[in-house]
Amino acid sequence: MSANNVVVAQSGGPTPVINNTLRGIIEGCAGYPRRFGRIFGGHHGILGVLQESLLDLSAQDREEIQLLRTTPAAGVIGTCRYKLRPSHSDDFDRVIDVFRAHQVGYFFYIGGNDSMDTAQKIADLAAERGQDLVAVGVAKTIDNDVGDQDFKLVDHTPGYGSTARYWALNIQNLEEENRGSCTSDPVIVVQAMGRKIGFIPAAARLGDPDRTLPLQIYMPESGLGLAELTDLVNDRLQRDGRVIVVISEGFDVGGIGEVKDAFGHTEFSASRMTAQQAVVNHLNRVGIKARGSVRGQVPGTDQRHSMIYASVVDLEEAYHVGLNAVRIAVEAGSGYMSTILRKPGPVYGVDYDKVSLRAVANSERSFPRAWISADKIDVTDDFVRYAGPLIGEDWVSVPLVEGRQRFARLKPVFAAKRLPTYVPAAYRG
Repeated sequence: MSANNVVVAQSGGPTPVINNTLRGIIEGCAGYPRRFGRIFGGHHGILGVLQESLLDLSAQDREEIQLLRTTPAAGVIGTCRYKLRPSHSDDFDRVIDVFRAHQVGYFFYIGGNDSMDTAQKIADLAAERGQDLVAVGVAKTIDNDVGDQDFKLVDHTPGYGSTARYWALNIQNLEEENRGSCTSDPVIVVQAMGRKIGFIPAAARLGDPDRTLPLQIYMPESGLGLAELTDLVNDRLQRDGRVIVVISEGFDVGGIGEVKDAFGHTEFSASRMTAQQAVVNHLNRVGIKARGSVRGQVPGTDQRHSMIYASVVDLEEAYHVGLNAVRIAVEAGSGYMSTILRKPGPVYGVDYDKVSLRAVANSERSFPRAWISADKIDVTDDFVRYAGPLIGEDWVSVPLVEGRQRFARLKPVFAAKRLPTYVPAAYRG
C-alpha cells in the first residue's frame, strides 16, 4: 500500500493564528487528491505520534475546518513541549514505526526553531531506514526568533503580528488608565512575553509610533538592571509626572525561582516570581519621585490566544504559509521549512518561499542592536517601519453564537491503533 497519508502536528507555545496554518495544510492537501491520502493530526504534538493518538482530520465536517480560521491557540489538535532527545533513540524509532503502521508519507510540523530540528531529525532517520517520508517544517512563533539576523531567510513568523497588535492596542488602553489615575498611581509596570528576545515588548511602541506617551520599554537585550531602571523611571517622573513601563519577562531582575521546560527554556508564567512583580516591589520599596504607588499587571497567555486582537494580515499569512508547505512537499520534497519573505519597496507585500530545515533548526534570531534606541529603553523608527504593517488595519470578524465566540470543535475520531502501547522515554519511572 502506498504511503501517502499525512500527519500534521504542533509543538511549543500556540499563537492566535496557528489553526489557520493548520487549515491551510488541510485544504492544501485536499487540492492534490491523487497525491495525499488521509490527514491525521498528532494529538498534542509529537506526543500524539509517540502514543499513536492520531486525530482523523479527513473525517471532520467542512464547517469546522472553516472555523479553524478564527479559532485561536492549540485546543483543536493540541500541542506539547516534549523534546525528542538523541539519547532516547527508541522515541525516534517509535515515530518511524507509527508512520509506517499508518502509511504516513508526509509529515508537517508546525513550530519554532526546536521543532524544525525535530522535523529534520525525523526526516534523516526515515531516510536512513529507507522509508519514503517527506518532512516539511511550518514556521510559527510569537517570539519572531526563527531565522537569520539579515531577515533574508525568514522575514517574520506567523503569530508575531497578532501578538504585536495585542501590545499596540493594549498600550493605548494603558495610557488611558495611567493618564487618568496618575495622581495616585503615577507608574504602571506591565510585563510582556519574551524570554530572551525583545520583539514582543518592542511592539509596545506600535501603540505610540509618534512618541507622545511617557513610555519606556525594557527588553532583555538592553543590558540594564534594576538600578538603571530606577533612575530612568524617576527621570521621566520628574519630567512628565507619570510613566508607563513595559518590561520583558526576561529582563534581568535577579533570581525569580525559574521553572524550565523540556527544552531548557524558562517558563516565566510558571516561576515563583515575575520580573514585573520584582520591579514593582523594588520601586515601591526604594521610593519614587512622585506621590503615590507603583502599580503593575502581568498579561498572561492571552497575548498568544486572544482572537479578538488577532491581525488580519497575520491570519492571511498564516494560512498561506500552510498552503505553501503543501506545495513544498509536492514540488521540492523533504527537508524544508515554509517561510515568508518581504518584497522590496515602500508598499508592504510578501512572497512565500522555502528554507532548508538545517538552516533554521535550533536557530535563535536576536533583536537587532541597531533597532534599540541609544538610551536602551526604546526602539528606533526602523523597527516601527518593519513591524507596523504586520498588525493590520482592521478587526477580525469572529463568529458569535448567543454572544459567545464560535470556535471549531472537531469530532473525536481517531485512527485505530495498530501497535503496542508505548510510554515516551522521558515519562518512564
